[in-house]
Amino acid sequence: MPSSTQNLFLLSFSLTLGLLLLASSWVSSFLTARDIHLRNLILLGLPKNPQHPDMDVHSIQDFVTNLSQEDVIALVQTPAFLASAGLAAVTFYWLLFTGERKPVLNPNEWKEFPLVLKTQVSPNTALYRFGLPSSKDVLGLPVGQHMQVSAEINGKDIMRSYTPTTLDQFDKGHFELLIKTYEKGNISRHFNLLKIGDRIRVKGPKGAFIYNNKLTGHLIIRSSIWDHSDATTINLIYANVNEEDILLRDELEHLHHNSAGRFNIFYVLNNPPPGWKGGVGFVTKEQVAHYMPSQDKNCKILMCGPPPMMGAMKKHLDELKYPAPRTVSKLADQVFLF
Repeated sequence: MPSSTQNLFLLSFSLTLGLLLLASSWVSSFLTARDIHLRNLILLGLPKNPQHPDMDVHSIQDFVTNLSQEDVIALVQTPAFLASAGLAAVTFYWLLFTGERKPVLNPNEWKEFPLVLKTQVSPNTALYRFGLPSSKDVLGLPVGQHMQVSAEINGKDIMRSYTPTTLDQFDKGHFELLIKTYEKGNISRHFNLLKIGDRIRVKGPKGAFIYNNKLTGHLIIRSSIWDHSDATTINLIYANVNEEDILLRDELEHLHHNSAGRFNIFYVLNNPPPGWKGGVGFVTKEQVAHYMPSQDKNCKILMCGPPPMMGAMKKHLDELKYPAPRTVSKLADQVFLF
């Protein structure tokens, strides 16, 4: 099924072609009335008389000898010429400045992008915005995949994988990474030291998980909320140490309130504040059983977190009869580890 952009291009192309054919007919009639024939153009550079090749050759001068300045002015003022020229100009502008652009990311080539904005969202976490070459560019990262970030630290190239919080269909000209700075984290500390204008090296897309709205009935994923053809049910168990560690909470709550019941969140804190109504301590097997669909449903469980938490979650899922995740997850797996 062609996209709206492709349909618009086909319509514009058809209209331009039609007007150009109409203009050609007008121009041909205009020149014929002045005894100037377009078919003579194919003779340019050939002898006027093949029997005498030493004679003069056909030239552009022969074509325009009888075309006066008044004729040219009259020609460019014809309705067909003006309409076709105008539409051709509009089509050229649309293709050059507003058409779909090639994704910027390349899985085989490192590319550099400058930091254009840094927004602190918690004491140890910031949202880093990086600019793309054009305001119309898209990153080109399928939902569910990630990209590699490389930096030279203490003379060594260190690489880590990150998933942007931005989406190609909504965010043009930039991408954003939400990164928590750890005391012993090489790349996260490198990000924390970046200044506006500093550049990072990225490569991608990478990863085995590519989302589409027919993938499963139950899934933990963000982008499906804004796809009105997507009926996926989404449940999120979000565990943190302190309440201020809940990243993108406002955005998550906004998604929840606009999901028509498809997106539900359960927060768990190690150190809850007074009056806290969410989970307390570590995520339990009972919480997983309550908020996640059972293993016999059409569902996928996606997990991401520090190793101790991932180990505990694997144990809970095993006791709840979910299939054991592989060391390197595949898209078909019911339990997928990022």
